[in-house]
Amino acid sequence: MRRNTLPAPALARGFRAAAALLALAAVAACGIGSEDGDGGHPTETAAVPAPAKKRQPVVQGLPGMPPVLDPKDVYAADRPNRLSPVVKDFPSRVYVPNTESDTVSVIDPATYEIIETIRVGRQPQHVVPSWDMKTLWVNNNRGHTLTPIDPRTGKAGKPVEVHDPYNLYFTPNGRYAVVMASLDRELVFRDPHTMEAIRTEPVTCYGVNHADFSMDGKYFIVSCEFSGELLKVDTEKMKVIGQQKLPFEGAMPQDVKISPDGRTFYVADMMADGMWVLDGDRFTTPTLLPTGKGTHGLYVSRDSREMYVSNRGEGTISVFDFARREVTKKWRLPGGGSPDMGGVSADGKVLWLSGRYNAEVYAIDTGNGAQLARIKVGSGPHGLAVYPQPGRYSLGHTGIFR
Repeated sequence: MRRNTLPAPALARGFRAAAALLALAAVAACGIGSEDGDGGHPTETAAVPAPAKKRQPVVQGLPGMPPVLDPKDVYAADRPNRLSPVVKDFPSRVYVPNTESDTVSVIDPATYEIIETIRVGRQPQHVVPSWDMKTLWVNNNRGHTLTPIDPRTGKAGKPVEVHDPYNLYFTPNGRYAVVMASLDRELVFRDPHTMEAIRTEPVTCYGVNHADFSMDGKYFIVSCEFSGELLKVDTEKMKVIGQQKLPFEGAMPQDVKISPDGRTFYVADMMADGMWVLDGDRFTTPTLLPTGKGTHGLYVSRDSREMYVSNRGEGTISVFDFARREVTKKWRLPGGGSPDMGGVSADGKVLWLSGRYNAEVYAIDTGNGAQLARIKVGSGPHGLAVYPQPGRYSLGHTGIFR
């Protein structure tokens, strides 16, 4: 008798179909989902869970430091007008330290007019927001004091004795203030409120002045202006853990800024006429990216896409694109000038810079680079602070917020 046979592939498909039917029948008999705790009675049919979303990498920050909002953007808290409840009622002002006049000019940014002049100590260099953002500290470098200003009222308080306060920073956990004692050749870690010295770290370079912190806050990079060097400092240990000479004869490094993704540090150099591009984690030899003569201040846009670079020696501002890693625009001040230090308005629409050698301040439209105002102030204007600004806490200088 002839057998009724099927080709092997068809037979295999038949077995698979039968197995699938049996599996479906078993599922129907016992239900879908988890069982309760009384011996295996089926629960109601549950929906199949959606695929788990890919988790963002978690940044393990310095102990006590507020958590990083976005591991892809260290400036995520700095979006336009995103003011902290601490500062939201503060009047908008521009505070300009005049190093040779020993004053601070206070500008109303709505009218571009000076509304007050505050007498402070000798040679004020920078106006620095405190970590908790409640106080502005005027660094009276040669007066060896810090003058507190209440940004709610605009009134100055009693000066605090601090030796050689060229610049001032705060650790990301708010535990210490860090005084850049430039001529003393020291990093002095102090109580952020009383300014009492806690630990002094001597340095072998000359002219410590500017800095910025890694995304996790565990170290910071410091520029040494007069010896053309960079330092790497362990934040928690309060110790220098790296030092290198920049590969340019006569280098004079200035402002320091970390990239939004936290991978790169940029260091302005007024003699090399550009920015040093540095891998902070590895602390290897950086490369130079030209921007303009007398490169000095670095300021990140409110959308974290660009950085404004002041070129003090030629009266220009270069616009650096982080994604493209290149300068895409250059704005020239009408009639020239000496753009130095400053900051970006809370809404991100205006870049404010001091005119160091022209006794003036510039207001620049960040949309097209047009000069909005040129305001006469005292002699030698330097590290002006635009205040308030978005962010959760301040790392110091003229306003580095996270």
